[in-house]
Amino acid sequence: MSDASGKYTVEPHAQFGFLQVSPTPSAEDITRFYAEEFYSAKYKAFNNSALEVQEADRDFHDAHRQDIVDTIERLAGRRLAGQSLLDVGCGWGQAMQYFASKGARCFGFDPAPEAVDYVRSRGLECVRAGMERMDVFGDRRFDVVTLMNVLEHLADPIGVMEEIRSKVLTPTGLLVIEVPNEFNAFQVAGQKLHGLPPWWVAPPAHLNYFSASTLANALRGTGYAVRHMEASFPIEMFLLMGDKYVGDNKLGRACHERRMAFEMNLRAMGMADKLHSFYEALARVDLGRQVIAYASVEA
Repeated sequence: MSDASGKYTVEPHAQFGFLQVSPTPSAEDITRFYAEEFYSAKYKAFNNSALEVQEADRDFHDAHRQDIVDTIERLAGRRLAGQSLLDVGCGWGQAMQYFASKGARCFGFDPAPEAVDYVRSRGLECVRAGMERMDVFGDRRFDVVTLMNVLEHLADPIGVMEEIRSKVLTPTGLLVIEVPNEFNAFQVAGQKLHGLPPWWVAPPAHLNYFSASTLANALRGTGYAVRHMEASFPIEMFLLMGDKYVGDNKLGRACHERRMAFEMNLRAMGMADKLHSFYEALARVDLGRQVIAYASVEA
């Protein structure tokens, strides 16, 4: 498969099966893209890491962040308070701010200068750095390392996972990775139903395309034990119900608001446990818009 420009093709990784763009842009080109373009107006509709997107839906995103806190604490067997946390590609630091409010000692890095300046203005430890290496804080190791919507952007995701294990994560620490679940069955069916191009193939923004299965394969293959996985709401169902939201920002927003209402109403009715069971089941069959994995260094 080729992207819209015909410049790139998408091929499966020979060992772990996730899909990758070929040829891979250079590390310098990728760093320049995120430093100069990723937060620009051109990518605002595509980039859910934009500050205004995060702020507009703060309650929804904070509920997800609390889920992450709860899962980390359950798997680690201790409170997040007092633990050191590194957020790789931290963007505007919204997740860092939330984790810090729970008592974590937070550090982050990102290639975009305006994002780094914003995070620092909030009193958090953040440096400007590209993604060529993970040990940007020297020999410091962290109890938790998060890559939230980052792995899909990296030129060498396998090398990054290996480096985090060997140089950045404590021996008893947790790695938390969240990625878009691309090429899932609902997405592909909706694309075909409406005669759309594969809009999610978007280099240089996205270079890797994971499912729950291939993300688990990559984690296990780089020396991790997968402790827990969940997906998120399968928003592509709206395509299959006739809502052609791709390219229609107003309709896309309406679908997103219905998705948020579904989650927040279940939580309000005291059924968060059912929500998580539903999302765990989706991950097992490679459905859902996003997938999140929690992993520890394999003993």
